[in-house]
Amino acid sequence: MRLTNVSFRYRRRDPSVIRQIDAALVPGDVVELAGANGAGKSTLLRLLADLLRPTGGAITGRPAAVGLAPDRFPTEQPFTVSGYLDHMRRVCGAGRWEPWAERLNLSPLLGVRLRELSKGSAHKVGLVQALMAEPGLLLLDEPFAGLDPGTRAELPPVVAELSARGAVVVVADHQGELRGLPSLRRWVLTDGRLSETAPPVTGEGVTVEVTVPADALGAFLERMRGEGYPARPVSLEESR
Repeated sequence: MRLTNVSFRYRRRDPSVIRQIDAALVPGDVVELAGANGAGKSTLLRLLADLLRPTGGAITGRPAAVGLAPDRFPTEQPFTVSGYLDHMRRVCGAGRWEPWAERLNLSPLLGVRLRELSKGSAHKVGLVQALMAEPGLLLLDEPFAGLDPGTRAELPPVVAELSARGAVVVVADHQGELRGLPSLRRWVLTDGRLSETAPPVTGEGVTVEVTVPADALGAFLERMRGEGYPARPVSLEESR
C-alpha cells in the first residue's frame, strides 16, 4: 500500500490538514500513529480507509477488506448490540462477529441498546465491527480509551495475530499500548506532515524536569503527550 504526495483539505479555501505525505505499508506492518490533538490523525485514518479522498496525490494498493474503529462510536441508532452487529453483517457481507464479541468481553452486553452503553462499551462494538470482516487493513482510532483492563490487555495480542496473518494495522494511540510488539513502526504527524521515528524504549522510565513559561505549558504538555510521553505539570513543592 502506497501513499504518494497525499494532501487533504476539507474545503477549497481551507488550509491543508494533511500535507504531501509519502509513505509505504507492507503486509504485516503495525504502525503507531502519534501526534498532538488537531495534527490530522483521524483524518489520515479516514483517508487510509477510503472514507475521504485525497485532494492531492494518491493512495494505491489498499487491501480489499478494511476495518475502521473510530474514536467515538455512533450510539444513536435503534439497535441492541447484537441487532446492530447482525445488521452490519447483512449490509457488509462480513463474517461472524460472535467470536470477537466473546474475546473482547462484549458478550454480556449483547442485549443492551446502543444508546445505553458507556463510552468504553460502545467502543468495543466499534472494535468488533472492524474485526468481523477479517480485514487486510485495520485502522483503530484511540482504541484503548475507556476499555476495561481485561479488554485492554487482549487488544495487543489481537493486533499481533492480524499482523502475523499479513494484515496492515495502523493505530492512532498516544498511550503507547502496542510498544511491546516487535518491529512496531511509529509515525508522527505534526501539522499534517508525517515523519517516522523509532518508538520510545519500553521499560523503566526516567523523569526529566523541564521549566517552560506558564503561557506555553498547555501546548508543551500536549506536544509531549502527542509524542507518547506521560507528561504532567508539577507543583513547586513537588519539584523541591
